Parts: sequence; C-alpha cells; structure tokens
Amino acid sequence: MLETYIRLALFVLFLLVFIVQLYYLISNYKSLSAYKVSDELPEAKIPISVVISARNESKNLTENLPYILQQDYPDFEVIVVNDCSYDDSDDVLDALKANHSRLKVVTITEHVRFKTGKKFALTLGIKAAKNEHLLFTDADCKPASNNWIAHMASRFTGNTQIVLGYSPYYKTGGLLNGIVRFETLKTAINYLSAALNGDAYMGIGRNLAYTKTLFFANKGFAAHMHVLSGDDDLFVNQNATPSNTSIEIHPDSFMYTEAKTSFGALYRQKKRHSGVGKLYKGSHRRMLSLDALTGLLFYALFICCLVYYFEPLLALGLFVFRWLVQILIYRKTFKKLNAMSQIWYLPFLDFVYYIYINVFGLIGTFVKTTQWK
Repeated sequence: MLETYIRLALFVLFLLVFIVQLYYLISNYKSLSAYKVSDELPEAKIPISVVISARNESKNLTENLPYILQQDYPDFEVIVVNDCSYDDSDDVLDALKANHSRLKVVTITEHVRFKTGKKFALTLGIKAAKNEHLLFTDADCKPASNNWIAHMASRFTGNTQIVLGYSPYYKTGGLLNGIVRFETLKTAINYLSAALNGDAYMGIGRNLAYTKTLFFANKGFAAHMHVLSGDDDLFVNQNATPSNTSIEIHPDSFMYTEAKTSFGALYRQKKRHSGVGKLYKGSHRRMLSLDALTGLLFYALFICCLVYYFEPLLALGLFVFRWLVQILIYRKTFKKLNAMSQIWYLPFLDFVYYIYINVFGLIGTFVKTTQWK
C-alpha cells in the first residue's frame, strides 16, 4: 500500500511540474515566436561607439577586428581597451590603427597593488567613447554581416536605452558543440522573450548596446564591481525597465564566436559566469530557479513513471504533448535564430540542458572564481 501511495505522489508531482513547464512555454515564449523581423535595412541615424575589452587577444583581434572596423555605417568609432596584455596585442592594434582612423586604443598596464578586471576595462572604454550610444562585443566575436552596427543602432528609438542582441556559436559538429549551442539558444530565447514581455533580466556582452547616460546615471558597475562577471547580465538586470529595453534578432545583426572544444575549458568559462545569478532581482531568481528545477524534475519523474510502471501511457502522453507544444512554440523562433537543425534533437538537448543549468547553478553557488581572463 505504501508503495502505491509513493507512486501516486510521484505521478501527482509529475503532473504539477508538467503544468508549470507548459505555463512557461505558452506564457513566456509565444511573444518571441510571434515577433516579426523586418527585412528592410535600417537607415543610419545616430553615431555609435563600439567598445571591446581585450586581454591577450592578439590572434582574435587580428582575425575579427577588421570586420568591425569595415562596418557599413557612416558614423562610428571602435574603442579597444588593451587590458594588461602581455602578448603582441600592442603591435596588432598599432598596425590596425595605422590603417583605420576609426580605431581608438586605451591601454591598461598591470600594477602590483591594483588588479584590474573586465568591468574596470569597460568603464575606461566607456569614458573614452565620444558618442552617447554604445555597442559592446568581445575580441573573439565576428559580426554576421557589414550591417551589424546598422541593425543594432536602429533599435535606439523613443525611450530605448538598452538593446539586446543575439550571439550564437559556430556550428562545428560533435556532441559538446551541439549542447553548448543549444544552451546558448535556450538562454537567448529566455532573455529575449522576457524583454518582449516587459521584464528584461539579462543580456549577453558579446552583442549588447546601451546609452552612456544610463551607465553613468546608475553608477556603472559599482553595485557589483566586487563580482568578476556580470558586466552584461547584472547591468541589464539592474537597469532594464518595461519601456527602455528593445531586442534585435535580424540574422545580419548576429555576432558569432567559437564554442569551447573541451569540457575543461567549458567548465572554466561557465564557472566564471554562473555565480552572478544570485545577484539578480528576487523575482528573476525565482522565475529562473523554478524553470530550472521543474524542467529537471519533469524528466526525472517521467523516467520514474516508466521504471515503476505507474501510468506509463499517460506519462508518455504528457511527455509527447509537451514536446509537440515545444515544437509549435519554438519552430518559428528557431527559424529566426538560424537554429532549425537543432529542433529535431529537442527532447535530448532539452533534457541535457536542464541537467546542465542545474549543475552549473550549484557550481555558481558554491565555487568562487578569482580571474576573468
């Protein structure tokens, strides 16, 4: 009898997490699915300052910076903050500067008593910028087209002070690459949908824009300068409002980069990023935690129903129903974000995703990192 009650309790819990997950799918993501991307090339209206913080990035600067300097936009500058580099970044930047008048270099030198970080470097870059509207990316990123600046800048209309872009990883094949690309895709769907729903909670620094006025009016990164990461998501979390945030997801506005190729490198990267979530606003922490926990429980309890043979057909029916709703909601979104190839692996990738974010959530809670680069 006790075993029957335990099985029944597990199934009821399975139903509850199914309902929560269904609510997330329908209420949170439908706005992004319905979002229309304009094919028209926007008209250039405002001057832009692109800001890049780089530490020992000579190879990436050589490969990627020319694509940013050659953007098809009439009025922009590119500021690279060379943050205590000890490779040949100086030589690379000097050579590029000789051929590109738009390039401005800010150099930080290492001090024995004062350790710098990315937020300090970005702050210096922002102070050096001559324009009000700032566009951020990283040295290891390459724009999808010469119209990256044009598309991102076009979203600064009305009261908009923050523009959230999308930065996918290159598709190279292999299980790890597929998992990393899906996690990035799902994260983007989450934060882009939240922005459209008037509750923006994060952005990605590889493709993010905001105004200088907003930065200095809210004292920049001062509230979280003690945390190495968070120059992007914590800044957005603390400064986004329902009326000041917009998104840009035209394919020409994407900013591509290479994914980590080993689990060790991925672990080090995610360890740096995972700890900032505990500094989000309480409502955002609860929202993200509930999604992560119920997503993992959905798969764990589904497996339990099959293993213990408790209403296995009903459990399978609920699993398939959620999967079909995912395809219905995600299909248009995946297409907009150039990720249709991953929709066919959705059940597996979604299962791995919820394990992934729960594991790194725990790592971020208990493991501290002390170096940003």
